[in-house]
This record gives sequence, C-alpha cells and structure tokens, in this order.
Amino acid sequence: MQANEILSHFGLTHAGDHPVHSPIDGAEIGRVGYDDARSVDAKIARSVEAFHAWRNVPAPRRGELVRLFGEELRANKDALGRLVTLEAGKILQEGLGEVQEMIDICDFAVGLSRQLYGLTIASERPGHRMMETWHPAGPVGIISAFNFPVAVWAWNAALAIVCGDCVIWKPSEKTPLTALATQSLFERALKRFADAPANLSQVVLGLRDVGEMLAKDNRLPVISATGSTRMGRELAPVVAQRFGRSILELGGNNAMIAAPSAKLDLAQRAITFAAVGTAGQRCTSLRRLFVHEAIYDKLVPALKSIYAALPLGNPLEKATLVGPLIDRAAFENMERALASARDEGGKITGGGRALEKEFPNAFYARPAIVEMADQTSTVCRETFAPILYVMRYAKFEEALARHNAVPQGLSSCIFTQDLQEAEKFLAASGSDCGIANVNIGPSGAEIGGAFGGEKETGGGRESGSDSWKAYMRRQTATINYSDALPLAQGIEFAV
Repeated sequence: MQANEILSHFGLTHAGDHPVHSPIDGAEIGRVGYDDARSVDAKIARSVEAFHAWRNVPAPRRGELVRLFGEELRANKDALGRLVTLEAGKILQEGLGEVQEMIDICDFAVGLSRQLYGLTIASERPGHRMMETWHPAGPVGIISAFNFPVAVWAWNAALAIVCGDCVIWKPSEKTPLTALATQSLFERALKRFADAPANLSQVVLGLRDVGEMLAKDNRLPVISATGSTRMGRELAPVVAQRFGRSILELGGNNAMIAAPSAKLDLAQRAITFAAVGTAGQRCTSLRRLFVHEAIYDKLVPALKSIYAALPLGNPLEKATLVGPLIDRAAFENMERALASARDEGGKITGGGRALEKEFPNAFYARPAIVEMADQTSTVCRETFAPILYVMRYAKFEEALARHNAVPQGLSSCIFTQDLQEAEKFLAASGSDCGIANVNIGPSGAEIGGAFGGEKETGGGRESGSDSWKAYMRRQTATINYSDALPLAQGIEFAV
C-alpha cells in the first residue's frame, strides 16, 4: 500500500497547511491543519462534558469499548503498521510490532476493567467499616513522541478509558498522520459501541504551544508526557503549579554489563537489536556497554563485524534492519556527539551518512561503535541515534558504579551466568533504573509490566502492573453502622 492508499483506507485527506514528510525519502505524504488556542480550549471543554457522562458508565462496560477498539486494530494492523513505518521510519517489523503492542494493551485493559480493586480496611472503632475506592480522575492530556507514535498513546488511553477518563492527544508534529489514523479506528469502535458520549477521545495538532496549553489547563488533572528530559523539566513545573499530576517518560541512557560468563551469541544479538533498532531512536535503546576485560577482545570485534554487515535502507523492504533517522536535526546531533567523543579520545567504528545518493532528502546513518577509555561527559548525555559507547571493566562493582553514574534511569541489563552477579544487579544496591533485565536487552518491554524510570527519566509509570492508579483518584471512606459515635485514637469530646 502506498501513502495515499493508506490514508484513504483510514478516511484521511490532505487537509491543512502543514506538510508531513516521510523520513524514508523526504517526500511529502500528507498535510494537516494545526489547532489554535480557541480550538484547543473548545476540545478540552468537550472532553470535560464527555467525562461527566463516561465516569458513570460501569467499568466492565467501558472495557467493552476498548475490546472493540482492539478488534479494529487487529483488522487494520498491516495498514497502521505501514503508516508507522512511512511516517516514523522504523522498519516494517517494528511498525507492525508497535500496533501489536496497542492490541496487547487493549487486551490487558479489558481484563483490568473488572479488576479496579479497592480495599477493605479494619477500623479501630466498633461498628465501623473503612474502605478505599478508586474513582476516575478526569480528562487526561497525552503528549507523545515521534519514535513510538501510536503505542505510547495506547498505553495511556486504553487504561484511562477503562478507568473512566476521557483523553486528549497531542502527538508529535513529526507524526500526526498515525495519530489521525488511530483516532479514525477508535471512532469506528465508538460507532459499534453505540452509546458512548461524544468526544471521548480527541486529537489536537500543533507545535510546542499546543502542548503548553494542555499542561497549563487545570481542567486536565493528569498530563502524561513522553519526550526529552528538557521537555519534562519545563513541563512538570507548569503542571505542578496548578497541582496537576504528571506521568513523565523522558530520556534514557541505557546500559548493559557483559560479564565474563555471558553467553556471547545471545549478548551479540541483544546488543545489536537494542543499539540499532529504530535507528537508535528508542527511549530504551542501548547506548552504553560495559564489557569485562576477559571477553572484550572476543565480543567487541564480533560486534564490529555484525555492524559492518547490517542492511541499511528503505524500512518497508523486508531485508532492511536499519532505517533512517527522523530528520536532519537527528543526524546532525549524531555527528556532534561522535565529534565530541572523538575529542575525548574515543575510537570510532562506523558512523557517517549513508545512502545519500539514493535518498538525498533523507538521513540514513551508519550505526557507530565508540570505544571509550572512560565514561566521559559525552557518554553521560543521551543522543537519540545509533551510537554505542563501549567501555572495558575489571570488577563487577566498578561496572555497576559506572552504570549508575548517569542522570537518567530508564532501562538496564546484565548478561551473566553468575547467580550472585545477577542478584546483585537486581538488588536495592544494584541497578538504579526502573527496568532491570538479566540475559535480555534493555529494549522491547512487554506491556504486562509497569514501564518507566527514575532520576531524569521522570519517575512516571505507564502500561501494565498497577500503572492504572495514575489515571484515578483514591478515596478513603468510613461508614458508621452503629448507634454510637466513637472517635479515633480514643479521643473523648463530650458535648
């Protein structure tokens, strides 16, 4: 399917003044119109109105809408996956995998709709019962990034909707078409559901100013934002100033420790996928690799050989494993990082622009391995590109300390057959990241677990486990079914 055919499939037209370009070849694949302040304000008002109706719908019934949405995703997986590839540039397998992730979170949310459990709490007062109940929080603003243009929205939206909330989605200005296509599928599910309030899910398009409008508006009690640490540092105080709640999923500078007992064949595959998948533009991409000195001279040359043979090219073609960077700015950031690493003594294998003749208006880059003597300031900064910094270590404690010595704390992993090393890595004194894996890479998380990280990654959690609680408000209630009025803590107050 070509771009026009895919857009037509979702009922989308070239409407608006703002062109959308594919990172594959730089060609224009669509046009969209941006929302202005009046439009954003009106959509928030409509979301509040919808929320007042939706919060009273029983949660299992709300889950039925998400189930229908999951069916629409299943029926349109190929078309939406291809659009993800066209607009974001990730290879088709990853585009399809992203849609599967949406389907998976819908399945999770449907089950969750019957498990929004509260608590019964023992009261110290005779004839009293205490309980804890979760209620819908309100309209949720979702700000998503280009690298996962639809899955991260689904993580938030599927949970928010079964929790009784409405959603307003501000996608990246680089990937608005996938958002509009997803909204089209959601509206198909709404028609089948038949009795949901209008404006349960809405999309607002625009640049930074649109996201700022969502962050400032006190009608949106929850803002979920995915993006850079810089973005989160600016957004979080705005939301906090009005006592709103932020769910932040920000930068990651993810690392692997390759221990002397590591199974090298598994490690090589995990390293390669995590470091070059999505052209190094995942928040969980592998960026730092600590290799024990006993296996360094085996593992690193093997990685260089794998890198040299990686098939770069059009991500729609089956053989391709590495597609383009999202745009020129991403390529220039990669070049600056490599130049900085070189100045700090790094030995670079790979890097540089590729396929410039074939795709003069796109930015393909050769993945780079940079051997560093130490963890310099450049290594400690996240660069959203396929750069893997490799460092040698002698003792586990040394590697762990360097692993944790960065501002970010999203994902981490160790490859080892040593049980003590594995357990130390997962212990309270081990990895300081929100995700810690043993014998798998740092990327490719399943939806069943809570996704997010610590430190400058923002501390938010999305997707599985009990992440749903962020989209609800907690209420503690005490019921007195006696004929007396005893006070807590044994206080006597006779009137």
